[in-house]
Order: sequence, then structure tokens, then C-alpha cells
Amino acid sequence: MAENYRDMKALTDIMARLRAEGGCPWDREQNHESLRRYLIEESYEVLDAIDRKNNKDLCEELGDLLLQVVFHAQIAAEEGAFTMADVIEGVCLKMVHRHPHVFGNKDGIKSPDDVMDIWEDLKREESGEKAKASVLAMPKHFPALLQAQKLQEKAARVGFDWPIVNDVWDKLFEEIEEAQNPESRANQVEEIGDVLFAMVNVGRFLEVDSELALAAANEKFSRRFAYIEEQKQKSGKDWQELSLGEMDAWWNEIKAIEKQKNKVG
Repeated sequence: MAENYRDMKALTDIMARLRAEGGCPWDREQNHESLRRYLIEESYEVLDAIDRKNNKDLCEELGDLLLQVVFHAQIAAEEGAFTMADVIEGVCLKMVHRHPHVFGNKDGIKSPDDVMDIWEDLKREESGEKAKASVLAMPKHFPALLQAQKLQEKAARVGFDWPIVNDVWDKLFEEIEEAQNPESRANQVEEIGDVLFAMVNVGRFLEVDSELALAAANEKFSRRFAYIEEQKQKSGKDWQELSLGEMDAWWNEIKAIEKQKNKVG
């Protein structure tokens, strides 16, 4: 095994040893499917560290995420499919190929939007199969909110987009009205989906990442509800004994506290 733990080979050697005869029973029984949940969990742990602006935790969580990549590569190597070296080579070649304005002689690249247009064009050209794929092609397991944003971005790049943001707001209000007056239960579900899709489009026009915006709203709601739980604990009452008015008063109280803190900050 490599002795320099700051070298990529150390990690691949450790994983190979864990998977080898006489290694770890748990690691040896894993496969691509069983590891899916850990890949997702570690990705969210990385995002959490970024949100908390904690570089120490971010370093650790990136290591955990990298471990998942190495784990999958080791399994693939045992199956004769590909190796970690293939993974690294593949992404290096891809990055060079998709950045001709940096590694080649492509001129006229002046903005991030120009870069994204080239990126998408080169993705479609990289193989005959991809060239025939839909402009909207993407992994099916994206979260719905992120998928909505990606779909809209991809359609916009080929010119299928609203001219101005006011048109998008109008569309949102139209969808809200339709959701308020559904023809049936099934139609109401559809209209709620249309409202969410339109709201994501508004965010895109305003350069707001809807996934991050909703995550922040979730965190804010959880934080404020925690204050309600704290006050409920102090009151000595059960949930059934609390009125909506009492809980609403505590909600407004923590809102005011947070507002004052933000002013001071």
C-alpha cells in the first residue's frame, strides 16, 4: 500500500485492500446499487458544509464523497468494466475537449453563457448517440425542482424562452388562478405542478437557484418552528392544549427577533 496518504494511490490501495479476500465483510458485499444511497447522502453532506461555510467540514465531506467515487471504480475494476485511472483520464479529456477557448484556439468566448452554449454543443457532438438525444436529455433521478430548472435552461439555449421576465410573472399568476379553480382533483394536481414549474422559471429569470432558495426556506421554517417547540416546552402544555393563535404569536415573535438580529448584523 502507498505510504503517502496525501497521494490518490493511497486511497485506491485502501479500497482495494478492503474489497480483497480477508478484507472488510461489509465493503466486500457492496455493489453499485447498494451504494446509491451513500453517494446521495455524502453529496448532501458536502452541500451542508458549503452552506455552513465550514472549510474543515467541507474538506472532510469532500473526502467522504471522493471515497464513494473510488468505491464504485474499484467495483467496476473487479468486474473488468473500467478503473479509477479510466475515470480520471475520461474527465480530463472531457474538460480539455469542452474548453476549446482555454486549451484550443476557439475565439469569441466572452461570457459564462457563451461557455455553456459551447459545453452543450460539444456534449451533443461527442457521440452519435448523444447527437440524436433530445435537447432536454438529463439524468432521470434529478430532484424535481432541479430538473425543472435544468429543463428550462436547456430549452432557453435553443431559443424556446419568454422574451422578458414580466411575461413569466404573468404566466405564474395565470397558473395560480387555474390552480385555484380546478376542473377536477386530477386537474388540481396538474395545475399545482404548473404553478411550481412557473415559479422556477421566474427564479431562473431573476438568476435565483430555486433548489437553493427552497432549501433556505425549509431551513428558515424549521428554525422558526424550533422556537415554537421551545416556547411550548416552557409553557408546560401539550400540543393539543395550544391554540393556533398562541403558536402564531410565537412564530411572529421569532420573526421579529430574527429581523432585529439581521439589522444589528
